[in-house]
Amino acid sequence: MGDYTRKVKKILSENGYKFERRGKGDHEIWYNPNTKKSVSVDGEIKLRTSASELLKDAGLGKRF
Repeated sequence: MGDYTRKVKKILSENGYKFERRGKGDHEIWYNPNTKKSVSVDGEIKLRTSASELLKDAGLGKRF
């Protein structure tokens, strides 16, 4: 089990996503002005499948 949070945030920022605001708990909302999509990023992504699903929701496909 690893921590994928830093990797996911890096991939999001490389693809035009920007930190928008804090969410509930330890979540952050990231927004892409080009695609008009936003995603909620957990502060502690421990599972590879969760990281892949988040990137898929962001329209970036599975990366892990």
